[in-house]
Amino acid sequence: MPAAGSGPTTPDITSTANPRIKYLVTLRRRRVRDEANITLVEGFEELDLALTAGVRPVALYYCPVLTDPSQYRLASRAAQAGADVVSVSEDAFGKIAYRESPDGWLAVVPAVRADLAAIDLSSPRVGAAPLVLVCQGVEKPGNLGAILRTADAAGLSAVIATDPVTDWGNPNVIRASKGTVFTVPVAASSSEQVLTWLGEHGLSLVATAPDATALLGEADLTGPVAIAVGSEKHGLPPEWLARADISLRIPMFGHADSLNVATSAAITCYEAVRQRLGHASLVPQIRRPSGG
Repeated sequence: MPAAGSGPTTPDITSTANPRIKYLVTLRRRRVRDEANITLVEGFEELDLALTAGVRPVALYYCPVLTDPSQYRLASRAAQAGADVVSVSEDAFGKIAYRESPDGWLAVVPAVRADLAAIDLSSPRVGAAPLVLVCQGVEKPGNLGAILRTADAAGLSAVIATDPVTDWGNPNVIRASKGTVFTVPVAASSSEQVLTWLGEHGLSLVATAPDATALLGEADLTGPVAIAVGSEKHGLPPEWLARADISLRIPMFGHADSLNVATSAAITCYEAVRQRLGHASLVPQIRRPSGG
């Protein structure tokens, strides 16, 4: 294991034909990841956040040629968490990396837990009531990752994928989320199971739809709320709109008929946050400058 500030060392693995390298490449396939109950995390920032969130890597691979020596503390932290730390050559790392410009860090970690029954709504992070985001049929890993970054920043209680096309452990979801998939409670289930779960937990369903009559800002989002966004192409299906307590639209004045789903989710969630921060019970928590 490298010492902080040390220069490149002789790699433990140099051949792209090494069995470990070949196995890491197979983990790009969802079926292989699911069978092994593991996934991949690439990138220093993503791994740093994952470790901070309590993730215990199975193995950490780093390339001395590509890494910044000031980041070698990451290897020490992974080793302390029980990971097998392995150095690899630049050619070998190029084989296992899935980013275009890798920074030399990649780890095998336990699969992201996505059990609906494990979601805990008892301690809201913003306001006095839980705030949940439901992503119905969202396909693109980049959008799911961006949504998670918003969820982390906005203090959401959970993000739930319904009828998911992409799994939460997709390496590109993890990359796009900058590692926040490990800091935000997530779940995946069918539409019917999620709709039932929302009712059991007393969450009002707020649907986002470009043709809704009510504008964002005209509904009270300070109570127990689940905001639902739909797929990139089709939006929310009819059964979701029919079950919603209210449908809201974001005002738009251009020629496009909709916003990117991650953008829509961010705008809607932060409207809920704005309302919650302005709620009377939260005002004493906001520090204001003293004096005239």
